[in-house]
Amino acid sequence: MFANVLLVDEINRASPRTQAALLEPMEEHQVTVDGETHPLPVPFFCIATQNPYGSAGTFPLPESQLDRFAIVALLGLPGRAAEREILTGHGGVDALDRIVPVTSPAELAAAVAAVRHVHCAQPVVDYVLDVVEATRAHPACVLGASPRASRSLLHAARAHATVMQRDFVSPDDVKAVAPAALGHRIVLAQGVQPDAGTRLVREIVGAVAGPLP
Repeated sequence: MFANVLLVDEINRASPRTQAALLEPMEEHQVTVDGETHPLPVPFFCIATQNPYGSAGTFPLPESQLDRFAIVALLGLPGRAAEREILTGHGGVDALDRIVPVTSPAELAAAVAAVRHVHCAQPVVDYVLDVVEATRAHPACVLGASPRASRSLLHAARAHATVMQRDFVSPDDVKAVAPAALGHRIVLAQGVQPDAGTRLVREIVGAVAGPLP
């Protein structure tokens, strides 16, 4: 747990009790053992992978756990070129030894701090609220996005604006990250399904009017 980047492989193969143990570090960036609290290093973030829904030996992640992941990316199968590299030893596990660092913990912490100060005008904040409220009112949603989700959506939009080399958030930033930031946080009538949730959020983003320029 005490690392800058924590990778939890196949998280939905862990028991619910083990999954619950991740809630404190993911939310509070600390670990409590026998009544003693230990802070985690800065920066700290958690990456997890999971098997497809319904796979044998898996446990569904509860909504409280999913809500603590900023974004969920659906990877699917590799493309033909990528799979060829895996087969020939130029990609996949065989390529790990050739990976080199691209930044340091201090530089990453500084980048995280800088993103928090990217300007977001009030109309764009209201647009974030409109998108989140639309998930709560949609008839296909049993449970819409939470206040934590709206906060995470705004953070992700700020990060997207930074990557696009802008010092302000635009409605397009919100649209770009909303499916990945909200799709796993809504509960549909057929249960939590990030792929179906992502599609629904795309529909909502397309239907909710953005602020006027």
